Amino acid sequence: MPAALLLIDLQFAIDAPYHAAEGPRNNPEAEANTARLLTAWRAAGQPIIHVRHDSVLPDSAYRPGQPGNDFKPATAPLPGETVIAKRTNSAFIGTGLEQHLRQNGINALVVAGVVTNNSVEATVRMAGNLGFDTCLVADACYTFAKRDFTGRLHSAEEVHAMSLANLAGEYCSIADTATILAGFAETGPA
Repeated sequence: MPAALLLIDLQFAIDAPYHAAEGPRNNPEAEANTARLLTAWRAAGQPIIHVRHDSVLPDSAYRPGQPGNDFKPATAPLPGETVIAKRTNSAFIGTGLEQHLRQNGINALVVAGVVTNNSVEATVRMAGNLGFDTCLVADACYTFAKRDFTGRLHSAEEVHAMSLANLAGEYCSIADTATILAGFAETGPA
């Protein structure tokens, strides 16, 4: 079976100001790229999995019962598309994601979403460790500026690049949207 498109935490909560407290995000085109991937997967009738973060933290914009928990319209699930709710950064912890993938014969994932160095990285690491052939779409995810333990501020681009470097080769392959869609057009989904 072709790769499933796994979309992580594409909810209104990501726009909460506290995410950008140390500086702006990178990849301003990430949502448009994700929407392009989603359109291709839907047109081909291939598996799509939306991950929704249902935070248990009282101050989180991702907490259920508030607008931040809702999916953003451009990448929101359609009826019949799988939605996996998670409460930790990894979409595999305390969810039925692995079981769903195995029961449906899905061995490969194409991943997009937020935040690169948090939920995306945690999910991709576990996917690789569980033996899934995983590709992370670098320009269809993003992060924010962050300070390291010495207090030095790193731009969102630096944080994103380091996260990709941590994952590349050992846990996943890295590609951009154009490459994924070009391959998709030639042979079908990843």
